[in-house]
Amino acid sequence: MISLLGYSQKEVLEFTPSQSMCITGKGLGQDAAINPYTNEKSIAVIKNIGANSLEAWVQKEGEIIFLKEINDKETEEVILEVGYEQYIDTELGSKAKVKFKKPKD
Repeated sequence: MISLLGYSQKEVLEFTPSQSMCITGKGLGQDAAINPYTNEKSIAVIKNIGANSLEAWVQKEGEIIFLKEINDKETEEVILEVGYEQYIDTELGSKAKVKFKKPKD
């Protein structure tokens, strides 16, 4: 079950054990978080606010481009190019706060 708290750029996502979730990149109705920069390069800021580790990855057209474990209380910034899909999963269940920002060029 997915729980989204708030309807702003900041989202808190709850993951049940062994759950994998597409965070953004699949289009309206399929995203777990709202990326206001979906049509341009952006950065996903993922903060693990749960007690268990999360795994975050980015893929494009089925090919994994980036893969990173995010331990409890850690934050990771992930660059999202146009057309990238962002995923998060966990084996034991956890929570993540996800927000998006524009890169500083």
